[in-house]
Amino acid sequence: MPEQPLDAIDWKILGRLQEDARASNVDLARAVNLSPSPCLNRVRTLEASGIISRYVTLLDPLRLGLTVSVFIQVSLEKQMRNALDTFENSVLAREEVMECYLMTGDADYLLRVVVPDVQSLERFIVDYLARIPGVASIKSSFALKQVKYKTALPLPRPATKRR
Repeated sequence: MPEQPLDAIDWKILGRLQEDARASNVDLARAVNLSPSPCLNRVRTLEASGIISRYVTLLDPLRLGLTVSVFIQVSLEKQMRNALDTFENSVLAREEVMECYLMTGDADYLLRVVVPDVQSLERFIVDYLARIPGVASIKSSFALKQVKYKTALPLPRPATKRR
């Protein structure tokens, strides 16, 4: 959390940068009704506080031949710290793992994996995932269609003025 609470202009900056991280400082300042210098100072403060953690380019997986998206539930034999660390470190090393969450419920972990084809998925599961020490079970579900995907976080909407 920042040392000072975010104000309406900070929220506008964050919203605009989530829409277009390549917006120039001049365009960003214009969009949030600031002059460029104070706008840049605010962005730098948001970066220094860790609220803005990084800037990325989003690629289209289908255009890159990554046509298979799979959600994989993994259960471990025991939820001991060393087993969790071993699994997490193993998964962190794999490029095809896009997301990994420690879960409550039936499975210990939920992974989102993107690969070019079913054979690549088979190799990932059989040759790698199933060989991680402590893995007890693996269940996969193929995504048939991506209905919604977004990277922008929901931000508070500015209060509307009443007349």
